Amino acid sequence: MRVTYTTRTASLTDREREYAEKKLQKLARHFRSAREAHLTHRTVRSIRQVEVQLDLDGVLIRAEERSPDFFAGIDAVAEKLERQVSRLKERLKDHKGRPDAPTVASLFTEVIAAESPEVIEPPRVVARRKRFAIKPMTVDEAALQMELLNHDFFAYLDPETDRVSILYRRQDAQYGILEMDA
Repeated sequence: MRVTYTTRTASLTDREREYAEKKLQKLARHFRSAREAHLTHRTVRSIRQVEVQLDLDGVLIRAEERSPDFFAGIDAVAEKLERQVSRLKERLKDHKGRPDAPTVASLFTEVIAAESPEVIEPPRVVARRKRFAIKPMTVDEAALQMELLNHDFFAYLDPETDRVSILYRRQDAQYGILEMDA
């Protein structure tokens, strides 16, 4: 598995890079298809923020941690990712044997919704814009991907209706779906 790094406001030492790579390589044993891990590191007021996004053949899993020590942050992120990877593996085992069982490659894609500017005075500035491909998936698959990414909403293509839908987490901890009409 290839590990890439992005550092903001601080640089990583060779020792820190080696330690992070060693911890993240352990996660690759769960899936042979683990392609890449991307580590983002920044320091804000002596707090080290570590974020890791793991690509398991199209399934993206993300975790972040804030800690005064980089090594403690990596340990905590690795534990969070380990739990998420285990949960994903169990979910895939539950589908085993069914003719419509999803594969790791076809389960999910990362979705981070792009903000759309609203017309108000003064007009808002779009700080970040992302494009992504929307793949067909069931509500259960979309809910799992949303949980793995730790997002509050997730856009996906509903194969039953052929519409883009948005699954979101409600305040009562249940889910809601927004179906889009053109």
